[in-house]
Amino acid sequence: MTQVQCEAVATVVGGRTDVVDDDWDRESAVIRFDGDRFGPEALFGLADFSHIEVVYHFDRVDADRTESGARRPRGNPDWPLVGIFAQRGKNRPNRLGVSRCRVLEVDGLDVHVTGLDAVAGTPVLDVKPYMAEFGPRGEVRQPEWSHELMRDYY
Repeated sequence: MTQVQCEAVATVVGGRTDVVDDDWDRESAVIRFDGDRFGPEALFGLADFSHIEVVYHFDRVDADRTESGARRPRGNPDWPLVGIFAQRGKNRPNRLGVSRCRVLEVDGLDVHVTGLDAVAGTPVLDVKPYMAEFGPRGEVRQPEWSHELMRDYY
């Protein structure tokens, strides 16, 4: 397989410090961009969007603890055995997370957000404005266990 290398563009500052799965809408944080690589102009226009998509690295997951097969989400015996690519767990092969969060303010190189499900110190690989046209087209379908899992997530 092709090897891909990424360099973080920003870091999560503030917000939650403990890795806990639920209640992310209660969290406010700042995505602070690297001032050595970017100027405020890199974020011009971002405040015009209500939400952003954030790609980040689960840097606190030990590479030896990643999953490549199937498991029960959150270890819940009531939920089915599903493959790592059929769930959004942090122990994924490349340890990448994707989150949509609300933009509160853009101040220089700081993007203030709520609902970002990443902890303080997390390396951010990319930020994109969320546009409704990039949302799913057609009906969205998902299994019942995933609704149960997400009930208290945000």
